Amino acid sequence: MITIHPFKALRPAADLAKQVASRPYDVLNSQEAKVEARGNSASFLHITKSEIDLPDTTDIHSQEVYDKAKENLDAFISRNILFRENKACYYIYQLVMHGRSQTGLVCGSSVDDYENGLVKKHEFTRPEKEKDRINHIKTTGAQTGNVFLAYRNVTEIDDIINNWKKKSPVYDFTAADEIRHTIWIVNDDDTIATISSLFKEKVPCTYIADGHHRAASAAKVRAALGDAAQEGADHFLTTLFPSNQLHIMDYNRVVVDLNGLSETDFLQAISNKFAFKKTTGALSPASLHEFGMYLGKQWYQLTALEGTYSNDPIGVLDVTILQDNLLDPVLGIKDQRTDKRIDFVGGIRGLGELEKRVDSGEMAVAFSLHPVSIQQLFDIADSGNVMPPKSTWFEPKLRDGLLTHLIDNE
Repeated sequence: MITIHPFKALRPAADLAKQVASRPYDVLNSQEAKVEARGNSASFLHITKSEIDLPDTTDIHSQEVYDKAKENLDAFISRNILFRENKACYYIYQLVMHGRSQTGLVCGSSVDDYENGLVKKHEFTRPEKEKDRINHIKTTGAQTGNVFLAYRNVTEIDDIINNWKKKSPVYDFTAADEIRHTIWIVNDDDTIATISSLFKEKVPCTYIADGHHRAASAAKVRAALGDAAQEGADHFLTTLFPSNQLHIMDYNRVVVDLNGLSETDFLQAISNKFAFKKTTGALSPASLHEFGMYLGKQWYQLTALEGTYSNDPIGVLDVTILQDNLLDPVLGIKDQRTDKRIDFVGGIRGLGELEKRVDSGEMAVAFSLHPVSIQQLFDIADSGNVMPPKSTWFEPKLRDGLLTHLIDNE
């Protein structure tokens, strides 16, 4: 069963929350972060993307960048932009996007649970991304990035959270992208104890929805610190969402070229695995095993032919079907994780982004996919397998800076 912990969050003063809150460090490049933080000295991007305060020629993975993050974090504390909670609490975080609401519990999840497989994974991690977060955590002493976890909902936990939300929140604002962020502090000792017990008794495991690198890095930091690790390093910053509230968006693909084929030859080459027809407009697939394809300013509907895929948890995924029956054999893309000819476009950007990148000549063909279901994610994680890269896109995203976990003794 799952062990979670309340923690003393490092967080902003209420009147500064909107200024501090920033989009996750890994959805922005350095230039985008610099533009977004311009004119806002309280933006948490000065900590998560601290290269924005250094010359443009700075290597973003140099120790200089991590030292600057530590300097900026200390400055935020000394300027009273951030302060440390005086007792360990849980926090309730509600996001509302396009009228749809989801509410999670912010807590420290157990590194032991992660290492023992109770916090289940569905993706591989990349060493260079892990190293970046390891260096950031070790230098700053802070876990600034939240790991987004899912669990099968428990009625008793839902009831506690819904009742607590009747109280006044500590933060409540709408960001520039029109996503509303509301946070409540759970500081009652009895309620904290009840929540901890319910997770230990009722939740056998959690699933990483977003944040595989952040979770892996937290575990490796504790291991690297060894005997010097303090109590806070035993936990990592997470927000746990009940699965019935989550929404997975499509994660689409664009490819640079047709692997030497003409459009006619390409269509002929895919016809033994897919039925296809032209459509009158952009296609967002309505069901599994159906794909949209944008080629030569024309949208097509592709449907995987029966018998061209297996029904095991991995083989039945549309990202697998596309890889095994088209990207690899026709376009010569063997590994989506490393091949520079393919790129990925989160569904939040819309199908217009696919058209734009093909029409500009940057890409030759685009594919839109039906979103993976939360049950498919659970099935794969439970089987011990991993999904192909870039299979899931979760929205809305948690903001960095509102609740930070320090890895010292709490």
